[in-house]
Order: sequence, then structure tokens, then C-alpha cells
Amino acid sequence: MTTSPVTVIADYGDRCGECPVWDPSQGVLEWIDQVGQKFYRLNWTSRQHTIVTGEVAMNGFRPNRSAGYVIATSQGIWHWDGHHGPTAIVTEIGGRPCQVNDCVADSRGRFLTASYFYNPADKYELGSLIRVDTDGKASILDEGFHLSNGLGFSPDDRILYFADSAARRIYSYDYDVHTGSASNRRVFVQVPLEEGLPDGLAVDAEGFVWSAQWYGSCVVRYDPDGKVERRVTTPAKQTSSLAFGGADLTDIFVTSAAQSEAMPIMPPGYDPNTGNFGGALYHFNLGIPGLRQHQADLELPLAPRSTT
Repeated sequence: MTTSPVTVIADYGDRCGECPVWDPSQGVLEWIDQVGQKFYRLNWTSRQHTIVTGEVAMNGFRPNRSAGYVIATSQGIWHWDGHHGPTAIVTEIGGRPCQVNDCVADSRGRFLTASYFYNPADKYELGSLIRVDTDGKASILDEGFHLSNGLGFSPDDRILYFADSAARRIYSYDYDVHTGSASNRRVFVQVPLEEGLPDGLAVDAEGFVWSAQWYGSCVVRYDPDGKVERRVTTPAKQTSSLAFGGADLTDIFVTSAAQSEAMPIMPPGYDPNTGNFGGALYHFNLGIPGLRQHQADLELPLAPRSTT
């Protein structure tokens, strides 16, 4: 099933729009431009949107319950109060720089993210799946990833989903929310070579997984067995991430990227030089409710850590 009820909500020409996060307490959506170092806020009731700041570099974020945000950056995991410069939480892990990308929080307030070391020349170190506990201690949950991306949980918190874009895979794990452990990694989806790359993801209330496809001009909805249930096309060739929002969580917001990225892992026949790559924030509503996104709950202040 393919549908295309997509409209533009905001168009800042984001070089790499990413990480939309819905805040139900304020009725706002926040998202970032990774490359342009911008942080945006959209009031969904008034449809007013603003640039909150253009000075903080981050690849992903989650609101922190007590104050500010926990942010994933190329220099580690940091806390940002929303106004001033961020402070470090974790800068190294396993003896390597903590260069992390997308992120999520579990229902207990732990912060999960993953490191990435992808290089187009295929000279890269493998990344790690990382958990930060509420006391700021970081642990490696799993290793061996190329280009770490979207993360999300099933409605009962028992399954963790995690995308490796370069491997064209979305993995699933058994997740123990009581301990924060992830086990039994398996391939949930292997995206065909002719399609885009799995980027950011979100899980709906029915347990279906929605995946934004970079190079794919679409968002794909997979059933709990990993089969394609529908495909929603977007105007952007580089569709990057999505989030559920609105009063009943049926509004879906999709980010995209205007800066063309040509990589060897592009689908055959993909043209990185022409077309609408993206840069806008899109919206559609199919009446399917999503899940409320969890906040991180890290204790503050936290001293910077170098964790093994």
C-alpha cells in the first residue's frame, strides 16, 4: 500500500534535518539541523515555528526530566540546559572517542545511543550500542555496527529496534527494562539494495515500526514480523527521521536533508546531483496513533566520564 498525503509544515532548508521529538506537555515539536547546528521548535496549535538556537552541535537529543536535554554529539554525550554551552557526561567509551548519532530514552529514563565511524572508503571502525544509566554510567550493550541510526521500543518495552544504515538493516533485541540489558540480536528488516537506507525510526501503538528511508523518498511501515505494510512517499530524496505527535499522537512529522550526500551505499541508479533532496519538515496523518516518547532522567550535575 502506497500513500502520499504529505504537506510541508516548515522549510528552513535544513542541511541535515533530524531527530524530531514531540513534547506533549507543551504541545510542541522540536527538531534539529545536524550540519547547520540549529535547534527548532514548532507550536502545533498555532503552527508557529522558530529557531531556538544556532550554536549547539548535536546529532540527536532527548529532553531530560529534571532539566534541559541529553544530547548525542560527535564529541560524546552531553547535557545542555537549552541556553548555555553544554557540559560533558561521557566523552570516551571502550578506549575510543564517544562519537554518537541518534538516540532514545527507555521508560526508566536511561539514555540509549550508538557510536558510528563510517567512512565512504570503507576504512572505518565498528560502532557500539551504548546505554547511559541515570547516574551517568555508560555501558556498551553490543558492538559491530557501521552507520548507527534510529532507535525505538515496542509498546511493551520488551523489544529494542536499532537501525544500521550502511548494513541496510534494522535489528531487534530482547530488552529488559528492569536492568537495561539488550540480548538476542536478530535482523528485523533487511532493506533491499534498490531501496533507500533505513535512517530514523518510530514505533506506533500497534507495534508497527516506521522507518525513514534516506535516498528512498519515503517512510516505510513494517508489521511486527518485519514485512512492509505500507509506504508513504515524501517529496524529499533524503528523508531522515520521523516522530508521532499531536493531541492523540496521530500526527506524523518527518525531517529531511537538503545537503546531498553521495556514498557508495546509494541504491543503484540513484542520482545525487539532481532532484529535491529535502530540507523541509513534513507532516501527514493516517489516523494511526504512535507511542509517547520517553524522557531521559539523568541525575544532575554529572561529572564527565571516560568509561570502559
